[in-house]
Amino acid sequence: MTPPGGADNRLLAALPQADLDLLMPDLEVVALHQDEALSRAGEPIEHVYFPHSGAVTLMINMASGKTVATAVIGREGGVGLLSVLGPSPSAITAVVHAAGTASRIPASRFHAAFTGSAAIRQLVQTHVRSLLIQLQHGAACNALHPVEARLARWLLHFRDRIDHDVLPLTQEALSEILGVRRTTVTLLMRNLRASGAIRSERRGQLEIDRSRLAAITCECHGTMNLEVEEIFARGSARTRIAAEPVEPAGERREAR
Repeated sequence: MTPPGGADNRLLAALPQADLDLLMPDLEVVALHQDEALSRAGEPIEHVYFPHSGAVTLMINMASGKTVATAVIGREGGVGLLSVLGPSPSAITAVVHAAGTASRIPASRFHAAFTGSAAIRQLVQTHVRSLLIQLQHGAACNALHPVEARLARWLLHFRDRIDHDVLPLTQEALSEILGVRRTTVTLLMRNLRASGAIRSERRGQLEIDRSRLAAITCECHGTMNLEVEEIFARGSARTRIAAEPVEPAGERREAR
């Protein structure tokens, strides 16, 4: 039986029922509150989250106090999955930048299911590959593309996750995501409003024009989406294969 809302998460929905049943007793549906930290850098990962809605940003905290976002995760992925690599402090802070809901499981229980299920191990591999796409293209984008194009890319990433043109993002949050000063974000937002890419901005909410933002952003947004879709297509096929029972060698010889 699929957990309430579980079908809304792409990773959980890809699991065969027998493998999902390994997680079911320990899964609970929780609210993801705006600005909530699901994990903090330097602290152990206590839970794994599979968002049904909303968006969670992975943030790097620098010694200077500055921050910068490295990836954003919505219903296509999970938060805390790398805890299966072993007990160690989190390297990032995972912040909810768009409220929603998620299926949550203690990290220790997820690790036990991961150990016993080839399909769950394939699920984690699919997530890691899609996350690496964001990290690799994001690093290249930060080095090579102007900040206005990068801001447009991040706004489109959030729009993709919540499937809505109104984004619950403040200028302060955007300055932390981009790793730039608040005054820089204010100037960028003024330019985006003038171009029509942002229709309105009030009370911590931005209403965007997706097509105009797409014309401003760099190629990284489209490239990431295409490569992630390819990863999920291959991962779904591998998950089905991993879940298939292995026929004993003797039975295979008799069949021949």
